[in-house]
Amino acid sequence: MVERLSDFRSDTVTRPTPAMRAAMAEAEVGDDVFGEDPTVIRLEERAAELLGKEAALYVPSGTMSNLIGVRVHCKPGDEMICEAGSHVYNYEQAGYAQLSGVAARPVEGEHGVLHPEQLAGLIRPADAHFVRTRLVTLENTHNRGGGRIQPYRTVEAICRWAHQSGLATHLDGARLFNAVVATGIPAAEWAQHFDTVSVCFSKGLGAPVGSALAGSSDLIAEARRHRKVLGGGMRQAGIIAAGALYALEHHIDRLAEDHANARRLADGISQIDQLRLEPEQVDTNLVFFRVDPRWGTAEEFVAALKSKGVLMLATSPVKIRAATHLDVGTADVDQAIAAMKDVARRGG
Repeated sequence: MVERLSDFRSDTVTRPTPAMRAAMAEAEVGDDVFGEDPTVIRLEERAAELLGKEAALYVPSGTMSNLIGVRVHCKPGDEMICEAGSHVYNYEQAGYAQLSGVAARPVEGEHGVLHPEQLAGLIRPADAHFVRTRLVTLENTHNRGGGRIQPYRTVEAICRWAHQSGLATHLDGARLFNAVVATGIPAAEWAQHFDTVSVCFSKGLGAPVGSALAGSSDLIAEARRHRKVLGGGMRQAGIIAAGALYALEHHIDRLAEDHANARRLADGISQIDQLRLEPEQVDTNLVFFRVDPRWGTAEEFVAALKSKGVLMLATSPVKIRAATHLDVGTADVDQAIAAMKDVARRGG
């Protein structure tokens, strides 16, 4: 019987630390829909400050934050350009289409990375037959790209092209702080190229709930209206906002530990014949790898790992994702490597 599970399925599985729980228990609260929750106000001000924006809005989830980001830039009949593997295109139920009447034009990148030349000619003609191209969205770091960091100069060039072409820009920065820690480029420097930026507190930062959307004061005032109609207006939200605020103040720099553990995990995987890293480059805290079909399926491999106390996520019939985070340490990584070696050796 396995007594303890090492959970690599996602960096969303973290639990509040004792210090974070204390901050949440002691949080000063008010009615946030009336704009009277002091902890939410402090969180929004701090998020805006870190991102170099005039204002920010606390929302329940990254999915809602991205949807609002699209809605403040696009009307029904408009179109956004996005990378084909992006989270907003693949994992958010096409809310931009369901709820906002916005079309998406996906462009295949290289492990999530788009190049400026790929976007040339994609803006629709000003003709009644076509949707209106209005927005470019990027994702940094890129989940399906294996935690890939968008090259800074590429981001700068794409956003410059978008703005010169009259398009708005939105960043799904759910794991932006991973990119910040890995590159040393401040969050505000990344964010300056985007009209709106979404960041998540409940992934690597380890808070239990929430994301924030940042931008100009006018855009965030409009975003607040969209949050209301989507059901995201919360009342005494300071209790959960306190966890997010604690994470911003205490859990950013420690992301470097997750990156080191991801590299350690990737090095172990690279020594197992039946497994292949994809992509081979590990930039941050996500590790993707393929299972040799001669061994069996990814689901079977994941099930075998679970019996040894290690949880990972099958993302396709042949591919598995592992995420490092503050609730798994070096010992967990070594346990996972040993379990994978044993499972691979025994066969499917």
